[in-house]
Amino acid sequence: MPELRRQLIETARRMAPANLNRGTAGNLSVRARENGEDGYLITPSGMDYDVLVPEDIVFMRLDGTPDGRRKPSSEWRLHHDVYTGRPEAGAVLHAHSAFATSLACLRRDIPPFHYMIARFGGDTIRCADYATFGTQALSDHALAALRGRCACLLANHGLLVFGRTLEQMFALAVEFEALCEHYWRACQLGQPVLLPPEEMQAVLAKFATYGQQDSAA
Repeated sequence: MPELRRQLIETARRMAPANLNRGTAGNLSVRARENGEDGYLITPSGMDYDVLVPEDIVFMRLDGTPDGRRKPSSEWRLHHDVYTGRPEAGAVLHAHSAFATSLACLRRDIPPFHYMIARFGGDTIRCADYATFGTQALSDHALAALRGRCACLLANHGLLVFGRTLEQMFALAVEFEALCEHYWRACQLGQPVLLPPEEMQAVLAKFATYGQQDSAA
C-alpha cells in the first residue's frame, strides 16, 4: 500500500506540468484496500502536492469515515459516490484546468464537434448542474452528468474524470482538457460544425474496441 500512496502523489505532481492544475486546487484518488477494508486513497485538503509524503494521503472507508493524520479533500464525496456508483472506476481526478473551467462557467455541454468526444462514452460531454463545492448536491449532479460517461464538466467549477487505473485516469484527463481547448478555440472563429448522430454512433462502436483492452491505455 505505501507504493500505491507514492503512485498517487506522483500522479498528483504531474497535474501542473500537464496544465491540469495550479496551486492546491483539484484532488485525485485511487481505489484501495487497507487493514481488510475496502475504500480509496485520496489527496489531503489544501496541501501542496510537492510537499506530500505517503503518510499525508488519507484512506477513506466506503462508509465515509477517514483514516489518517490529515483531513481528506473537501471533495471526498465526489470520489466516494463515483466509487460506489460506478464499479468500473478505479481512480478519480477533479481539476480546475483552464479550458474545462472556462466552458464549465458557461454551463455548456460539449457537443460532437470532434469524434474524440466518444472517448468519454457518449456523443456529448455533459455539464453537471451547479452546487456548492463539497456538498452532496454537487456529487448528485455529477453522478447524473456521468451517466454513461467517464467525464463531465461541473458548472462554474471544473472537470471530473475517472478511469480504470491512475495512468488511464490521468491520460483521459489530459485528453479531456485538450478537447475543451479545441472547442474553446474553434468557438472563437465561429460555430463548429457538429458530427451527425449516425457518425457518432459509428465512432462509439469503434471505441468499444479502441486501444489495448487488457492494459490501462
